[in-house]
Amino acid sequence: MKKKISVLALASLFVAGSALASGWRIPEQSVDSTAKAGANIASSTRADTAYYNPANMAWLEDRYHLEVDATYIFLSEIDYEDARAATLDGSSEEENFFVPTGFFVSPSYGGTRFGMSITAPAGLSKRWKDPFPKTFAEEFSLAVIEANPTVAYSFKNMVSISGGIRMLYADATVESDGMVQVAPGVYRPLSREMEGDTTEWGWNVALAVKPVDALNISATYRSHVDLDFKDEAVLNQFGRIGTFGAKVSVPVPAVVALSVAYDVLENLNVELTWDRTFWSKYDDLDFDFTPAAMASFEDPLPKDWDDANAFRIGLTYALNDTWTLMGGFAYDETPVPTETISFELPDSDAWIYSLGAQYKVSDKMDVGVAALYDYKESREAVSEDGRINGEFTNASAFLLSVGMNYRF
Repeated sequence: MKKKISVLALASLFVAGSALASGWRIPEQSVDSTAKAGANIASSTRADTAYYNPANMAWLEDRYHLEVDATYIFLSEIDYEDARAATLDGSSEEENFFVPTGFFVSPSYGGTRFGMSITAPAGLSKRWKDPFPKTFAEEFSLAVIEANPTVAYSFKNMVSISGGIRMLYADATVESDGMVQVAPGVYRPLSREMEGDTTEWGWNVALAVKPVDALNISATYRSHVDLDFKDEAVLNQFGRIGTFGAKVSVPVPAVVALSVAYDVLENLNVELTWDRTFWSKYDDLDFDFTPAAMASFEDPLPKDWDDANAFRIGLTYALNDTWTLMGGFAYDETPVPTETISFELPDSDAWIYSLGAQYKVSDKMDVGVAALYDYKESREAVSEDGRINGEFTNASAFLLSVGMNYRF
C-alpha cells in the first residue's frame, strides 16, 4: 500500500484535466462551436472551419476570411466525500482561464483554399488544497497550443477534401507537497517540483460532400500526438531531496467525427454530430528518472482508459439579415474507468447546453457571443489502488465566448 501511494502521488504530474470534455480535450475553440455545443463540423460557415472542418473552406465566399475569438472558462470546485473518514474529504479549487484563438481562410486559387488555425485543444488545471487530496494533486497546469495549416480542394462544387499538419507546443508546471503514512502513526513528506515543455507534430484530414445545396455530409480525423516531456524534477522522497532528470509521455488522442447538416427550413439548419476520442491507447503513465529514483516512483501507473463517444446537436436560425441565433446540446462520455479514477481527473459523463448569436455589422464583419454550461454527473467510485472510496459531486464548467469575423 505504501508503494502504491507514492506512485500515485508522483503520477499526478501530468494527469490533471479539463471539465469541458472527455479526458483533457477541449472541443470549444470559437463562438460558433461554443454556441452549438461543439456541433460545428458540417455546419461551419465562418473562418473557424479552418480548424473544425477545413474541407468546408471550399464552400465559403471567395474572399479572405479572418476570425479572432476569446473564451472565458470557469471550472467549479469539485467536492469529494470519502466513505471511510471525513478527514479524507476535500474540495478542489475553482479555476478561471482566458483562451484566445484565431482562424484564417484564403480565397480560392483554382479550386484550392488555404487555411490556418491557432487553438488550445487540450489542457487546463486541477488543484486540491485539503490534506488528503493534495498529496496526489495539489496543483497542476498544462497548456497546449496548436498551429494547424491546412489546404482544401473541391471537385465540381460537390466534394471537397482537405489535409493539414498539426504543430503542438505544450508547457507543464507542477508543484505539490503532501504527507504519506510509512508506518502506523508515522508520516513522511512527499513532494515534487517539475517544469517541462515540448513541441510535437501530427496531421489531420477532412471530407465534405454536398449532394444538394441544403445538405452537407462531413467526416474529419485528427491524429494521435504524444507529448514527450523531458526536463528536471526536484523530489522530496520521505525527507531525502534530490534533483532528477525526468521523462514522461502523455497523449493528445486521435479524434474522428461524422457529421450531417441539413437546412430543414430556408432559415434553419440542423447539425447532428458523433465524435469518438481514442483514449484507449492510454494504457499507463510511465515516469523515467535519471538517476533512478525510489523504485516506487519508477513503476508505471495503469490507466486503461476507454474510447469515449460524444453525441451533439447544433441549431442555426437566421432570424433576419442581421441576426443569426444558435443553440446546442451534447452528451459526452468519460473515458476514465472506475478502477483508475483519481483526484487528478475525477471525470464523469457530461450533459452540455449552449446558446449564442452572431450579429452582422456590415458586409465585411460579424460579431458574436456564446455561452455554454457543462454539467458533470456525480460519480461514486472505489479505485483498485484503494485511494478513492467515495463520491465526487458538483463538477461543472461555464464558458463565455466572444469573437469577430472579418471578410475582405
